[in-house]
Amino acid sequence: MRQTTTNLLGIDVGTSGTRALIINEVGQVVASSSQEHVPFASPQIGWAEQEPVDWWKATCAAVRQALSHATLGGNDIACIGFSGQMHGAVMLDEQDRVVRPALIWCDVRTAHECRRLTERVGAERLIQLTSNPALPNFTATKLLWVREHEPEQWERVRSLMLPKDYVRLRLTGERATDVADASGTLLLDVAHRRWSREMLAAAEIPEQFLPQLYESTAVCGRVSAEGAAATALNCGTPVVAGAGDQGAGAVGLGIVTPGAVSATIGTSGVVFAATDQPALDPKGRLHTFCHAIPNRWHVMGVTQAAGLSLRWFRDNFADAGENRYERLTAEAEAVSPGAEGLLWTPYLMGERTPHLDPNARAALVGLTASHTRHHVIRAILEGVGFSLRDTLTILEEMRVPVRSIRLGGGGARSPVWQQIQADIYGREVELVEAEEGPAYGAALLAGVAAGLWPSVECASNSAIRVARKVSPRPEVVELIRRQYAAYRRVYPATCNILQPATNAPQPQ
Repeated sequence: MRQTTTNLLGIDVGTSGTRALIINEVGQVVASSSQEHVPFASPQIGWAEQEPVDWWKATCAAVRQALSHATLGGNDIACIGFSGQMHGAVMLDEQDRVVRPALIWCDVRTAHECRRLTERVGAERLIQLTSNPALPNFTATKLLWVREHEPEQWERVRSLMLPKDYVRLRLTGERATDVADASGTLLLDVAHRRWSREMLAAAEIPEQFLPQLYESTAVCGRVSAEGAAATALNCGTPVVAGAGDQGAGAVGLGIVTPGAVSATIGTSGVVFAATDQPALDPKGRLHTFCHAIPNRWHVMGVTQAAGLSLRWFRDNFADAGENRYERLTAEAEAVSPGAEGLLWTPYLMGERTPHLDPNARAALVGLTASHTRHHVIRAILEGVGFSLRDTLTILEEMRVPVRSIRLGGGGARSPVWQQIQADIYGREVELVEAEEGPAYGAALLAGVAAGLWPSVECASNSAIRVARKVSPRPEVVELIRRQYAAYRRVYPATCNILQPATNAPQPQ
């Protein structure tokens, strides 16, 4: 008699693409598929927009292809979990049609709206209500921008969604979100895991526009007939709330208990620390969000353009062909640590941690005639590492425990970047056996709802194993420490020079 296997589906609606990942009841990857999105539009400096319908199309294609690769049917999937890029503002009309392209996480046009909201609420009260300051990346400020600059569009809005939740709406017909993803809207009372009515009143956003809130492992809908027809999934398959990409990615790396920390390099870069209570940075340099685990929170620092820095270099200066990232990191490996004094600050899209400055600009500092393309690439890799180190420095100030650091994202797949991070952090870093990103964490959350594991902690402990560790090199750590000290002086020296052209004085 054929043994039955329980399969789980995780869907991650990312910035550059959507990934569908199928795992079995012991956490092994059965199949996966990724479908690229149309690159985000940036019609002005600091703007970033995507079409939500493109996410849905990519999801349908990725799910169908993953099922095909696994030779499974929709009836073989027991439960579905979602993850996705955070902070995006998806606005729908009364027929659930998209009103305008979504302003996504790296859109930083809303500095004016941030100032006005902070003045209205008060900086201290704002952090009391939401555990975070008003930043251009957060959803609420994007909504205020649309209301101010596109009032005719805003008049049509009847429903507000985060990116993954729009895809869930198309799959199930249900309006739902989770407390981890909702933490990045600036509309959630993070400490109490509920919408903040005081913030909604201050932002003048009707609560009925918002989706229903759930914990990450709660079933919040089932695949509809329309969703089944589009994806080849079975009608009625349960769908859990899931989490934003950072919470789900942390679950997929095993960052589920206090003291566990991850450093993830994707398009952005994130240092993520699990905590058992809301830990606040009074200066607002770190985000305090609900974790994808009931009664648990996390703090995280964000580098806006981490992997994006290397992608920018690749797209503009690298030769065409396959394995371009591998060739670039091989060039970096040919240069000694410290890049002979060359420094890169990765502020291509402004910066969150630690500067909270949407107008920050990237800088390549210290060029000499002896530097080569290889040095520039190494400086980029190290600059991203230095930016993530900034968060670890703040965690030390806050006395947040750091017992272990696990690497995730594209930076975890590059041996060169692994060693660079170990040297910069001055700590041993861990690599897990199957670094599958947020889609894997989303599938584990689905597994808890399906009853395969009694808790998220049990799911992570059962499915995730450390493959190897990378130690810092004692002979390099002191050199890198001095280079990091120099890196930290670049932003204060250049922030008043490298301002947007729109703020520059006009010629007389």
